[in-house]
Amino acid sequence: MNTPLSNELFWLTLTLLMTSLLWVPYIINRMVSQGILRALWDRYGSTFTETKWSKRMMQAHENAIENIAIFAPLVLLIQITGLNSATTTMACMVYFFARLTHYIAFTFAAPLLRVLTFLIGFGAQVTLAVMLLGMND
Repeated sequence: MNTPLSNELFWLTLTLLMTSLLWVPYIINRMVSQGILRALWDRYGSTFTETKWSKRMMQAHENAIENIAIFAPLVLLIQITGLNSATTTMACMVYFFARLTHYIAFTFAAPLLRVLTFLIGFGAQVTLAVMLLGMND
């Protein structure tokens, strides 16, 4: 990888970028189903997501935002403290793919996969916290 970022910051950046784009499909769905003008010019918040898959996608996006609030500070603390390692890099990479898979599983109503990928992402967060607390000996 040819970047000035550490591996952990690289994966954090990808995760932030992915999370920032998760709204696009369900908003496009809203534009298609309700019209572009109504979807974009909604002064009173009266447009809504009609299809079940787009509602689930919106919930998955909300969940991703809630979890990035935990993941991002952990990664930044790893960077600040200089505790970067192969383990922390792997945890960050696993988190990214777990969250991507969680979004897809949530969208397609695959509850077992959704829960499993959520727990994998949580495990990645715990791994980072354990490394920070020095409990990895």
